[in-house]
Amino acid sequence: MTTTAPAVTSRRAETPEPVHRRHFAVGTAGRVLVLAIATFLTLGPVIWTFWTSVTPEPPGGGEAEVGLGAYRDAFDRVDMLLLFWNTILVTGLVAAGQMFTAALAGYVFARVEFRGKNLLFGVVLATMMVPMQVTIVPVFMIIRGMGLSDTLLALILPALPTAFGTFLMRQYFMSLPPELAEAAEIDGASPFRTFFSVYAPLALPGLAIVGILAFNYHWNEFFRPLILTISEENFTLPLGLVSLQGNLGTGSVATVLAGVVLSMIPALVVFIVGQRTLREGLTAGTNK
Repeated sequence: MTTTAPAVTSRRAETPEPVHRRHFAVGTAGRVLVLAIATFLTLGPVIWTFWTSVTPEPPGGGEAEVGLGAYRDAFDRVDMLLLFWNTILVTGLVAAGQMFTAALAGYVFARVEFRGKNLLFGVVLATMMVPMQVTIVPVFMIIRGMGLSDTLLALILPALPTAFGTFLMRQYFMSLPPELAEAAEIDGASPFRTFFSVYAPLALPGLAIVGILAFNYHWNEFFRPLILTISEENFTLPLGLVSLQGNLGTGSVATVLAGVVLSMIPALVVFIVGQRTLREGLTAGTNK
């Protein structure tokens, strides 16, 4: 006697999509949308600036054509090479000076014990809350008393100390092993020798971040050069670009924006080259 097994019908199990996956997809799409909006708000003005600089309106009206006429006009109206040289000289010396002073001050506050160290460090940090507009008058009086009015040194010397750089380097030196200083002291090294031979080479990432931030800030600085310089031969790029506007702002917008694009190139190159160092240097002093 034979028995027939009942037919088995296979159905595809319908499993609902996990809730956490839907939440993950929605969260990812939201983050992408927020980043896209932020990217547009950040790069939109830059793209518009570049496009307007290469599409100047003809003097007699009509359709704008793509060209570099605005850039040639910028070089004809102002001495761009002199402006670049002054800005590079001021910015480079300020960046190097801030790296040197921040390294020395940060090392002292991190590794040297003396009376009133914490109080003095608090005063240094407090200076970061004082606006530049408050101190510009006494700085101007000191510069004039030193006979440095309307010189590039008037822009360099007051900018050499940096409270933020001192704080950053102090945190960086505190993250380094203190046993290095003890070993150097056993070998007979002085505090200066310990700093220059042991700690300074290890602090190069922190020094790089101080230099990059100082370069980008002072490259675009407008307020101090406006107050401390008068002669056109001592103008930096931000001041020189103002003269492209013409009398009562009647200059070509494309020419002004062409100068802006030219001024952005060095700072952009420095940022692109040093962005990895910038990221690593900002986080290096947070771990002890």
